[in-house]
Amino acid sequence: MRVVVINDFAYVNGGTAAVAVASAIGLARQGYQVSYFSAVGPPDGRLQDSGVEVFCAGQHEILKDPNRLRAACQGLWNRAAARNLALHLNGMDRENTIIHLHGWSKALSASVLRAAIDRGFKTVCTLHDYFAACPNGGFFDHRSLEHCHKRPLSFACLARNCDSRNYVHKLWRAARQVVQQRIGGLPGAIDAFVVISRLSCDILRPYLPKRAQLFEVPNPIDLPRQQPLEPERGNSFVMIGRLTLDKGGALLARAARECGVPAVFVGEGPCRQEIASAYPSATITGWVQKERVGGFLERARALVLPSLWYEAQPLVPLEAASRGVPAIVSDGCAGKETVQDGVTGVLFKNGDVSSLTSALRRMKDDQFVRCLGRAAYERYWANPLTTERHVARLEQVYQAVLGQRN
Repeated sequence: MRVVVINDFAYVNGGTAAVAVASAIGLARQGYQVSYFSAVGPPDGRLQDSGVEVFCAGQHEILKDPNRLRAACQGLWNRAAARNLALHLNGMDRENTIIHLHGWSKALSASVLRAAIDRGFKTVCTLHDYFAACPNGGFFDHRSLEHCHKRPLSFACLARNCDSRNYVHKLWRAARQVVQQRIGGLPGAIDAFVVISRLSCDILRPYLPKRAQLFEVPNPIDLPRQQPLEPERGNSFVMIGRLTLDKGGALLARAARECGVPAVFVGEGPCRQEIASAYPSATITGWVQKERVGGFLERARALVLPSLWYEAQPLVPLEAASRGVPAIVSDGCAGKETVQDGVTGVLFKNGDVSSLTSALRRMKDDQFVRCLGRAAYERYWANPLTTERHVARLEQVYQAVLGQRN
């Protein structure tokens, strides 16, 4: 079996790329012929070192292209990428090749999917976000800071300025969605979808073709097993990630200030000033090296995930659990699937500062924090999400799609 992994970026710049690169490497190590096709480089050196054939179109990410007209056209339909992929697929055995699409909205567009479909290849798409259905990719209104329940591309959807930038950008994204659906064949022409959480599956299912196969395959997270920490000795409540409106940092800042507990924000982003204004005593580290993030968990009483949007599979609570640190998680994102309320962590009502405040106050009990941390540690290591297990599950998906198994 041959696998062609497709993703906007050839290097790791976020969760989607991390999964695409890790799965390509893992599949190659299992002896499969694997190629990795992308638009934006430079390629991650581990790909070629693992025997993965790498093809990078050398294009710009559309948001960073200095030629804005070219970026707008490329985002709608990337002709060059489609042409290059078609050349790459020439001569491959359609009966024994899987095209696995991860990310397309940042550079590639749905043109690459159409190139594969037109040549009769079986296609699998991992739904890392909601761009397969929603123009802004999140079913989230960046103006009201609430979940969006409007049907994508309906009049109500098109009339609402929900975009994080401006209404013109929203209309461009809506146009891209029409092109993606009607010409690109996404999601309608895809053979199978990989969903990474039950929440994202439930939200996206109504917009996916009924004939398509759905497989739940959580994203991998390879972590070394270490001795559990003692979070009851810590005093800070830590949020890790980009400081954007949809991540809910300002919500945590207000709740922490009300409780009078230390809050540490490990990351950077456009909401930095809003967080600092809401809680002047909060620590905002700015971007830190990945290797240093663990140090903040070592001093944490709990990890807090105040995400306001339907985050499909946040991995930070799992990283904390692997170290024995409990998490306080919004019940409006898929992070709630990794926490058993009152056993391995605490859930709070999405977007509700009083609910989050109550959750923070519950964590003042040392014995409670100790029990949560130990339970989280044991639960994580009883079923760790390793790349090896992820790849084994992908093999089952590919075999099912190619008709080798029922």
